[in-house]
Amino acid sequence: MSTIDTTEKRERGDAALFDAAVLIAAMRAAFIKLSPRHLLRSPVMAVVMSLLLIVLGVMSFTRLTLRELPAIDPPIVSVDVEYTGASAAVVESRITQVLEDALAGIEGIETIEARSRNGSSDISIEFVQSRDVEAAANDVRDAVSRVSDRMPDQARPPEISKVEADADPILWLNMSSSTMDTLQLSDYAERYVVDRFSSLDGVAQVRIGGRQRYAMRIWLDRDQLAARALTVADVETALQNENVELPAGSI
Repeated sequence: MSTIDTTEKRERGDAALFDAAVLIAAMRAAFIKLSPRHLLRSPVMAVVMSLLLIVLGVMSFTRLTLRELPAIDPPIVSVDVEYTGASAAVVESRITQVLEDALAGIEGIETIEARSRNGSSDISIEFVQSRDVEAAANDVRDAVSRVSDRMPDQARPPEISKVEADADPILWLNMSSSTMDTLQLSDYAERYVVDRFSSLDGVAQVRIGGRQRYAMRIWLDRDQLAARALTVADVETALQNENVELPAGSI
């Protein structure tokens, strides 16, 4: 139901409630003007007026709108990008800033919060209350797709999801295979399953639990480090400095 439909229904309910309240007040005033002598002489009138007051009171109670605790869910869309192995500074310049520039022109944005960490970029876009969250999410997808070629090839595709206050998982699916291990299943789910479920109506977010990812582990030899007067921090710095991207031209 759209915001316009909800507003019209609320206005119609308020108008009906106001009319019923005016009618009850008028009948109550007329009832008070009647003396006990008139009521004793015509008990039927007293019973009828009492029943009318009860019926109108029940009708007014059923049409009473809730205002103290309205069900308001702010339209928020999040964009998450993983860039494994990149420092926070690289993520900020190569991913976060590019996405922020593309998202800034979307209509109805109230605030944009971005956070760059080692290996990931998280952007939260809050829209004005009158903005439809489905349309806002589509606009975000379009804006992100236009700048996807400007982001590093090693970065994972951006995950766009609608954030809801009560968005708890309501459905869990278990994937198993006799030919693929957990690492291969995780890669298959990220490539094919997540996007298909995310495109369904009413789906806010699709998360993968228990997944494994490709990683490289390096075991250091303490004796060799001591012989070369190196520390673990020196090795980490050297690995980060080697993780660079240089233009190779075009063919």
